[in-house]
Amino acid sequence: MNDIGEHPILAIDHGRARIGLAVTDPLGMMAHPLTTLHVKEGKVLEQLTEIIEHKKIKQIVIGIPLLADGTEGSSAKYIKKFAKQVAHHFPALPLHFVDESYTTVMASEKLYETGKNAKQQKKIIDKAAAVEILNQWLQLKDPTFNDPEFYDEPDLI
Repeated sequence: MNDIGEHPILAIDHGRARIGLAVTDPLGMMAHPLTTLHVKEGKVLEQLTEIIEHKKIKQIVIGIPLLADGTEGSSAKYIKKFAKQVAHHFPALPLHFVDESYTTVMASEKLYETGKNAKQQKKIIDKAAAVEILNQWLQLKDPTFNDPEFYDEPDLI
């Protein structure tokens, strides 16, 4: 059952220094890396406002780093504080959370497979991790999302 809702959806991978963003296309077919915001530069909510208006975002997914036992640590509390600001600033947009554990590792492995070393990954790893967060959430909501077995080749007539 597809319970994803409206698209496009914005995913946020919030770190202490950088915030990676990814977005679905308007039909929700794929997650795409969008940009990286720098926390020290400030004005994160203002930048998100511009992106949300420009991309016509319908929902937001924020990655929450859970501990190995599934509980929330200090990083999760930091992210939830940010999420409260997002919810207050964008009250009309549904806000969802997904466990972001290992998404940066998964993104790094995929980038490494494409030939990007650690130094080359630095500028893109956060938005790549946001793609992983968004793909994970989409997969949870619709198990057929990005499932190659679901999309068999059509019968030829």
